[in-house]
Amino acid sequence: MQFHRIQKSEYRTLPTEPGIYKFFDKEKIIYVGKAKNLKNRVSSYFSNTNQSNYKTTKLIREVVYIEITIVNSEFDALLLENSLIKENQPKYNILLKDDKSFPSICITHERFPRIYSTRRIDKSKGQYFGPYTSVKAMNSVLDLIRKLYKIRTCNYLLSEDNIRKKKFKVCLEYHIGNCLAPCEGLQREHEYLEEIDQAKKILQGDIPLVKSHFKTEMDHASKDLNFELAHEYKIKLDYLEKFQVRSLIVSQKITDTDVFAILVEDKIAFVNYLKIQMGSIRVSETVEVKRRLDESEKDILSYSIIELRQKYESDNKTILTNIPIGDWPHLDTYVPKIGDKKKLVDLSVKNALYSKKEKTTKNAGTPNERILTQLQEDLHLKELPVHIECFDNSNFQGSSPVASMVCFKNAKPSKKDYRKFNIKTVEGPDDFSSMKEIVGRRYYKLKTEGLPLPNLIVIDGGKGQLSAASEALRALDLYGSIPIIGIAKKLEEIYTPSDSIPLYINKKSESLKLIQRLRDEAHRFAITFHRQKRSKKSIGSVLDNIPGIGPSSKEKLLSHFKSVERIKKTSPEELAQFLGPSKAKLIDKYFSS
Repeated sequence: MQFHRIQKSEYRTLPTEPGIYKFFDKEKIIYVGKAKNLKNRVSSYFSNTNQSNYKTTKLIREVVYIEITIVNSEFDALLLENSLIKENQPKYNILLKDDKSFPSICITHERFPRIYSTRRIDKSKGQYFGPYTSVKAMNSVLDLIRKLYKIRTCNYLLSEDNIRKKKFKVCLEYHIGNCLAPCEGLQREHEYLEEIDQAKKILQGDIPLVKSHFKTEMDHASKDLNFELAHEYKIKLDYLEKFQVRSLIVSQKITDTDVFAILVEDKIAFVNYLKIQMGSIRVSETVEVKRRLDESEKDILSYSIIELRQKYESDNKTILTNIPIGDWPHLDTYVPKIGDKKKLVDLSVKNALYSKKEKTTKNAGTPNERILTQLQEDLHLKELPVHIECFDNSNFQGSSPVASMVCFKNAKPSKKDYRKFNIKTVEGPDDFSSMKEIVGRRYYKLKTEGLPLPNLIVIDGGKGQLSAASEALRALDLYGSIPIIGIAKKLEEIYTPSDSIPLYINKKSESLKLIQRLRDEAHRFAITFHRQKRSKKSIGSVLDNIPGIGPSSKEKLLSHFKSVERIKKTSPEELAQFLGPSKAKLIDKYFSS
């Protein structure tokens, strides 16, 4: 490889060959890129066409000098670029976000190897298989191996000298048949290693070869009339069959294939990887890749493919993707259009889409912000419904009609903004006219005083109440500027003024639960106000019937005695202390009669 360093101003002197370029500030690498034609690619950064991109402009301002490395092909440039990004972590390069430590399965380099799971990789201690993105999947593989083979679980140093000196005694695992006690020399080393080799085949995904071995051994045992041993092999074959059925996808004909799918949204790309061996998904992982500049989908996916294949030590020769990535040396890369391979790519896209949705939900902010965002989506609102007001009527057989308005801000009750209404213009039990009156009064006040209007109005009732409220808004020239809906109690249907067919929101959705909370709170507030009004009216009517007892006397009595019942039980002498002897006699005479 040839290395060249030039000043930023000398970019026009670069060669037209393929290679990688490194942008440096005064101290370190800040960006690494690859190019089919170094001169054309680097020159594009300094042309006026890129000045609309703020990040690119900022990058170019920081560049002091440029270093290039010429390579033989564009693919070599891709590999070198990937290596340099991992080594230097330049601040303007895409960042594959992968801070998870996935477990692997280790087969140790001991005399009688052990098999166990671990998150620490030390190649000097053994051979590693994985990593596994699902602990459950890894444990199912370990469980299968322990059912099929007699592998020790102890950590004794089983050297020839230690075994000969009988330093160890058999443990419970030997007595229950899970181990053949190599610690006491009861199992030969070559027999143990044969089982380890079989276990490696399973970990490498070569299950058909292991099945073939067990079938051969079962046939031999059967011919030798050793039916007990043949039955043991039959059980092992059943274990393998069940394990393979659980992990089988599409077709066993699809072997040694890597599947990748990419979805890009703004500054983040989601790349899913499926590693297929022997018709089974051996690895499934989705990674986030942060876009630092204006990297293309192809560039991001190419970088991710190299990273993920290295991470999972894949040497599969076939790569399926959902977008073209071009020709790669010694690899078959293509975008399938039909068949089982297309289904695999679709599955990979589905996994990437799930991660994207999960990320969006996680970034939706607080739970209340998430609920309001969902409500905005369900009701097709232009604005986030941060300020919601809900109305309800209440009366008893047409008497004491009242209404209430409750206010929720940021999906929480704002009780200081609650309002009570006495119905003034409506006679008798007319819910529609009452709704029109209170909605008109509420928003006339807000409009004339220049106070903030809500982002959403909720009416407790069906089409009738909703139409009445809409008429009130039309009279104030506010209809259309404030979204308004009605909620009918029976089926929890959501009505809008412009549509006769109700809108059904999922009964389990958080957005519908918020509307129900508003409705229930408005109903509670209206009922409470109505009861208070009826109670005061009944108390007032008794004292109003006493001749000579005016409003001030009545107020004085109620503030001291609290109820009519206590006034009834009070002696004329005690009443005289508050109202004088003449009024005390009037009250006593009234209640006595």
